[in-house]
Amino acid sequence: MKIIDSHCHLQSIDFDKINTTEDAFIKSCFDSEEGLDDLLCVCIEIDDFPNLLRIANKHPKIRISFGQHPNDMETITLKEFEAACEQYLSHEKIIAIGETGLDYYRDGNKDAQQLMFRRQIQLAKEHKKPLIIHTRNAVDDTLRILKEERAHEVGGIFHCFTESWEMAKAGIDLGFYISFSGIVTFKNAQAIRDVVEKVPFERLLIETDAPYLAPVPHRGKVNLPVYVNFVGQEVAKIKNTDLETIIKHTSSNFYQLFPRS
Repeated sequence: MKIIDSHCHLQSIDFDKINTTEDAFIKSCFDSEEGLDDLLCVCIEIDDFPNLLRIANKHPKIRISFGQHPNDMETITLKEFEAACEQYLSHEKIIAIGETGLDYYRDGNKDAQQLMFRRQIQLAKEHKKPLIIHTRNAVDDTLRILKEERAHEVGGIFHCFTESWEMAKAGIDLGFYISFSGIVTFKNAQAIRDVVEKVPFERLLIETDAPYLAPVPHRGKVNLPVYVNFVGQEVAKIKNTDLETIIKHTSSNFYQLFPRS
C-alpha cells in the first residue's frame, strides 16, 4: 500500500526551481517507488481555482478542494466568492471545502474572516463535502463557529495541526480528523509530537502542505508531496509503530472521509 498526502498545493510549486516540468513532476508523484496512492491539492485563493482545476485534470488521482484561505481575505469579497461558487462548486473533482478557517496571527480582519468562514461551513453542508480547517491563534473562535454552524454534520480535517491536545480533542469530538505535517520532524516541535502521541489512529492523517514546511532532512528546501513519507516515519516513531501501520490507518481514514470514486 502506498502513502497519501492529504494536503498539498501543487499550484504553488515553482517547477523551474526544482528543475522539472509540471507533467514530469505529476508523473513522479505517483510512479516512483516512494510515490503516492492519492493526494488532495488544496485551494488557497478562488482566483487560482482554474489553474488548480487544470492541474487536477492531468491525473485521475489528483483531487481538489474549493475555498478561500483566511489570510487572503483582501483578494475577494463575499459577493465575488458567491459568484465563483456558482461557477465552479459543482465540479466532480472537488471533494472538500477549504482551506477555510481563522488566522489571527497577522491581526487580519476578524469580522471578514468569520463571515467567510461561516459561509464556507454552510456551503460544505449544502454540498455535503468535508471541511479543511486552517486555524492559527484563533482557538476559541474557531471552535465556537464550528459548533454554532453545526460543522459536525460534515466533519473534515484540522490541517497542519500545531495547537494543543485540548483543541485536537475538541476537533475530534466534532467529528474531525487531525492532520500533521513536516513540522513534527522539527527539533523545536516537541509539543506537537506530544499531541501526535495522543491522537487515536482512527482520527489521524498526515500531509506535506507542499511546497511549504519541508520535513527534516529537507527542511528549508521546496517541499514535495512524496516527502509525506518522512512525516509518516516520524509519526510512526512517535507512536511506537512502523510506517506500514501509519499508512494503513491514514489511508483508511482518508478514504473514509473521501471515498474512492
